[in-house]
Amino acid sequence: MPELPEVETIVCSLRNGGGMTGESILNRQIRSVDCFNPKTLVFDGTAEQCSEILTGCRMLSVERRAKYIHIRTEKPAVLIHLRMSGDLRCEGDVPDKPLLPHDRFVFHFTDGMRLVFNDVRKFGRIWVTDDPDTVLAGLGVEPLGSDFTAEWFTERIKGVRRMIKTVLLDQSIIAGIGNIYADESLFDAGILPTRPADSLSKEECEKLCASIKKTLAHAIEQNGSSFDWAYKGGHFQNEFRVYQRKGEPCPICGTPIERIVVAQRGTHYCPHCQE
Repeated sequence: MPELPEVETIVCSLRNGGGMTGESILNRQIRSVDCFNPKTLVFDGTAEQCSEILTGCRMLSVERRAKYIHIRTEKPAVLIHLRMSGDLRCEGDVPDKPLLPHDRFVFHFTDGMRLVFNDVRKFGRIWVTDDPDTVLAGLGVEPLGSDFTAEWFTERIKGVRRMIKTVLLDQSIIAGIGNIYADESLFDAGILPTRPADSLSKEECEKLCASIKKTLAHAIEQNGSSFDWAYKGGHFQNEFRVYQRKGEPCPICGTPIERIVVAQRGTHYCPHCQE
């Protein structure tokens, strides 16, 4: 599943053009929309009614909240979650260009361009709503935001006996971290993924918060991590130190990387550096 760095890369591409999606969508006016999979669209009405509401609206801004893409228009907001295999692409001069297999939703613009949501596994969702908070409510702090501090984190995990990795994956606590960046951040901080969260000292919390910020920022610089067929163009996978490196030597001490399951997720760590 695309995590914070991958979603941030897509958002920057949609906003500025180039990169993953091809063209900027800002200030483009919607001519119509097509929905080819009823489960993709979450809207209080029919797909035809959704198209009527969006017709004539301009794309005013594109932001990221956790793993959501938040597009603000002149009327409703559009929220997109890629889930397991969602992808977005912008195409220009496409009146006769056929759609691809697994294209689920299309925004047609008045200048002949279109924004296409492709989703092989059909888990992705697009919300069209007047109140984005109905979708985004309950999300935790942004790990790259000013609210995410070691002081806040130390206080937040007091009395939390769950394993620290499950805390990092809990979107109601910290929004946007997934399996890849939890493993890499915990390794960077030298903290075992199975440690009870409230066993971390203040100094360890400071180190982990710094590692999370550093790992995510560097991954964004690398356009995230490429994986499967759903997200391509990132380079951070070339710098994995533990994730998906079971049996390979730790880049610090040479001990073979081990893999266990935490919160139903494959979890990679160095048994020496993360005692």
